Amino acid sequence: MLSLVPTPIGNLQDITLRALEVLKNADLLLAEDTRTSKVLLQHYGIDKRLLAHHQHNEHQAIKEIVRLLKEGQHIALMSDAGTPGISDPGFLLVRECIREGIEVQCLPGATAFVPALVMSGLPCDRFVFEGFLPQKKGRQSRLLALKEEERSMVFYESPFRLLKLLEECMLHFGEERQASVSRELSKLFEETRRGTLSELKSYFEEKGVKGEIVVVVAGK
Repeated sequence: MLSLVPTPIGNLQDITLRALEVLKNADLLLAEDTRTSKVLLQHYGIDKRLLAHHQHNEHQAIKEIVRLLKEGQHIALMSDAGTPGISDPGFLLVRECIREGIEVQCLPGATAFVPALVMSGLPCDRFVFEGFLPQKKGRQSRLLALKEEERSMVFYESPFRLLKLLEECMLHFGEERQASVSRELSKLFEETRRGTLSELKSYFEEKGVKGEIVVVVAGK
């Protein structure tokens, strides 16, 4: 069986008892970055065989992982933070397991966009998750396609490109469109800033940007 195990996005206490049980009992753990995962595992006294599984090796590694799963091993996939498969490796392995008739379970747990969306103050009954936009090719066409979107839009962004994203959103959606920027969710310096796209751009230009970012933009 393959288990997808969400891990904390900041605070190490944001992990479920079930997730810890799965990690303790699995035969093998797959981690996006083994150094990051070891911090969590050591914190909870879990000592298991750990292999790297990330976007640069997942295509090559899938065949061997599927072989181990077919032999009856229980393998757990972790991301650096949040739920595997959500802007993190996981989809390709899940798809291949389904094709091969291997049981897959995904545990509920931490995902950065959920608290950011709820705290934004924008409608969250219907929304569209865009994750990270392409850095170059296809970026503008994606934004253009969202111009008529009526649902709240959720983006992930690095602190180095936040101002660029806000500028692009202003261009496509208008400077007065309501939005929110959440950063460092569940960490010591957690912050959610709300306002128009123009106001948010001015604020972060003056203050600077640090931490992982979730941007929520109101629909049309």
